[in-house]
Amino acid sequence: MKFLMLICRDPSIEFTPEDRQRVGPAVQAWVSEMEERGVRLQGDVLAAVDATTTVSVRDGETLVSHGPRVAMDAPASGFNLLDCSDLDEAIEVSAKHPIARFGVIELRPFAEG
Repeated sequence: MKFLMLICRDPSIEFTPEDRQRVGPAVQAWVSEMEERGVRLQGDVLAAVDATTTVSVRDGETLVSHGPRVAMDAPASGFNLLDCSDLDEAIEVSAKHPIARFGVIELRPFAEG
């Protein structure tokens, strides 16, 4: 099963300078482990929320606005594409991600068919 794993750091949870120093190497260790297991297909860090552009089309007109359309308590700061045997494995993989201690991980399965 393929999943989009959104990494969402909660700004209300304290993220100390020491945490910031440890999280980079911890994330890299997570990436290495998940790639060795063959469950992480791709991933990256996203630009800041204020870099978001929202596009929609209404009555044939393209509407563009800058900034996110929906306010989120913990906006996504990164993503990974996972290929896991089932939801249980995707949960186990996500729970190991270092940012899970500072926010939430949202798993969205790909539609089948």
